[in-house]
Amino acid sequence: MNIVLGFNEFQQQSKILAAHLKLPYEEVKIHHFPDGESKITLPQNLPEHIIICRSLNHPNDKLVELLIAADAARVAGVKHITLVAPYLCYMRQDIAFHPGEAVSQKIIGKILAQHFDALFTIDPHLHRIKTLPEAVPLKEAIALTATHPMSDFLQTHFNNPVIVGPDGESVQWVAEICEQNHWQYQVATKQRLGDSDVKVTLPKFSYENRDVVIVDDIASTGKTIEAAAKIIQQSRPTSLSVLVTHAFFVDNAIADIQALGVKNIWSSDAIAHVTNAFSVMPHIADSIKAHHLL
Repeated sequence: MNIVLGFNEFQQQSKILAAHLKLPYEEVKIHHFPDGESKITLPQNLPEHIIICRSLNHPNDKLVELLIAADAARVAGVKHITLVAPYLCYMRQDIAFHPGEAVSQKIIGKILAQHFDALFTIDPHLHRIKTLPEAVPLKEAIALTATHPMSDFLQTHFNNPVIVGPDGESVQWVAEICEQNHWQYQVATKQRLGDSDVKVTLPKFSYENRDVVIVDDIASTGKTIEAAAKIIQQSRPTSLSVLVTHAFFVDNAIADIQALGVKNIWSSDAIAHVTNAFSVMPHIADSIKAHHLL
């Protein structure tokens, strides 16, 4: 029988995954030494197939502990390890713009492929590649999208919202959210001027008296969302909300967005955050079942 192993900071999500897979859950125990090193302790008598669940935001310490856990599992006799990492780190750094820059996507992808047999993630930040196995060279490196859980969640709050995508790359993604409900959507054009400086242009459209939802895969500084919200508010919508897969919202991002009159700031539980409003773990569980990895 399989088992789900999780970590303390992602315990709630890991338990949801285990429940939907009808598998037992156990926690990987971590002791932190004063010098910053970690001691990893796995449950005893592990089965030959296990699932390790950990989201890899703030990844550096988490990655080291994850790799130690995977190797310890192999020593204990585990034959197949599936990694569920709803947020997959280092996917943005996919090209070297200057001499000497490391292409971290390929480096981390190779390391993960050496330690795990299968990988499931949600909305990885892939720019210049089309499939996740190009970054993580595994036969079963599965990149899921949160579009269906998002659509289901929005149905419980709105009858006919307008969905706004943040940039040209979001067209297919936003369209999929709207498809099953025949909702309207608009897609912005984004010009990034720096890490926290963006310019957003929206097509001409009247948002007046409409419920509008800005949807994005990830919110870090929140500047893209802010720029879009400022434009939309000029049309006096009935309400303005934000929905993202991966919530970072660093520094004063939430307060700055709320100051623009945004009513709701929602996120999936792919990253544990105060804005979490719906879970993507059942969606991941369904995909694991579909790929016969139990």
